[in-house]
Amino acid sequence: MYAIVDIETTGGHANANGITEIAICIHDGHEVVKRYETLVNPGVDIPVYIQALTGITNEMVSTAPPFKQVAHEVFSLLQGNIFVAHNVNFDHSFVKYHLNLAGFDLQCNKLCTVRLSRKILPGMNSYSLGKLCHQIGISNSARHRAAGDAEATAELFTLLLNSDVHNHITDALKQRSKEQVLPPNLNRRFIDQLPPTPGVYYFHDNKGKVVYVGKAVNIKKRVASHFAGNNSGAQRQEFMRHIHQISFQECGTELMALLTEAVEIKRLWPKFNRSQKQLDFNFGLYTYEDQRGYLRLVVDKRRKYSSPVHTCSSLITGRALLAKLIEAYELCPKLCMIQTNTDACTSVNSLQCACTGHESTELYNQKIQKSIEGLKEALPTFAIRDEGRKDDEHSCILIEEGRLYGMGYISHYMEANNLAQLKNHLTPYPSNDHMRNMVISHAEQYPWKKVELAS
Repeated sequence: MYAIVDIETTGGHANANGITEIAICIHDGHEVVKRYETLVNPGVDIPVYIQALTGITNEMVSTAPPFKQVAHEVFSLLQGNIFVAHNVNFDHSFVKYHLNLAGFDLQCNKLCTVRLSRKILPGMNSYSLGKLCHQIGISNSARHRAAGDAEATAELFTLLLNSDVHNHITDALKQRSKEQVLPPNLNRRFIDQLPPTPGVYYFHDNKGKVVYVGKAVNIKKRVASHFAGNNSGAQRQEFMRHIHQISFQECGTELMALLTEAVEIKRLWPKFNRSQKQLDFNFGLYTYEDQRGYLRLVVDKRRKYSSPVHTCSSLITGRALLAKLIEAYELCPKLCMIQTNTDACTSVNSLQCACTGHESTELYNQKIQKSIEGLKEALPTFAIRDEGRKDDEHSCILIEEGRLYGMGYISHYMEANNLAQLKNHLTPYPSNDHMRNMVISHAEQYPWKKVELAS
């Protein structure tokens, strides 16, 4: 038996909204044999725009039972039957959530008439309930009311049952089928084409725009995990509605996938990626010559098109590094803007310091240059050579002077000990502390993958 369900609600996600009306048509595989409908008091005001859409007002539901009063009857109609709805994940998430609040644990198979219609009735201009029903001649005099939409869905489902010559419905109900949990606008073929390899995957909206980028050790398994469970939160419901296509990029290793994900999030700025968007070099060490001819080495916020001698993620990190350089090369803390008060200079040579003019510009500027050279020499230059996407290639990630230069794939037989030659085979990428630290940490954990290079 099938339970064809339609609900009206106060909003788009279950955990912060209520049900205002529910209708259930029990279908025996041939026709509707039982009908149930009721208004429901959601316990909150119905937004004005939803009142205008559905025609259900606060006055209409003021005397209606709350969902807890009808939960037992709703549960008895649904449990043991197949839950059918147009965009089933929406209706099912609401009903399951509110049944759970009332003490009932709904466990049943689901069928989505949106997904089934795309398979059984291909080529339609639209698969929204109203437009689809209009195209195939199903009338609905109570659009956006639970009973009217449930009856229209039941009539559509009867047509789908009678037209399913390729057993799409049977396939969707198989125990291990993923059809029930896929987003309504996502064709199964996008899942079938995914490889079980490391890489990066992209979720696209109806216009092809990338709305999410993810990385995985196993692309196929990770993508499937996005659609598991019954999270009724607003973020997930909105996320699922936007997924129309999936593309992917295979990578040789998990580390390559992690770095590629970071690069792609910065490049594409996807709507649903929250993390990593702000991970960047926000500060830098800069040099400039003051009016007296002294070179200054200071920490400042990084600006577009500027060329710092070193980059860092925060002001604190930059000032800590600069303090070490001041101590190691006997620089002036006042000229480096570390000491900003009017007290005497705290330099080890305070009486002969550059800030008082006692140290010559030539001598002091030489110390600044040596500190910059020492900083660069201390930054590592090396490559990570690891597995490739195919047997005859290796993945290669290059760190040059402490920054990610780029990555790519090289021949299995290529020697990777020449920096200039190696750079010709790699694609340069913008770097940040997060990416650099991932590579350096990986090199420390797996030292046999590290290839030392002379900068």
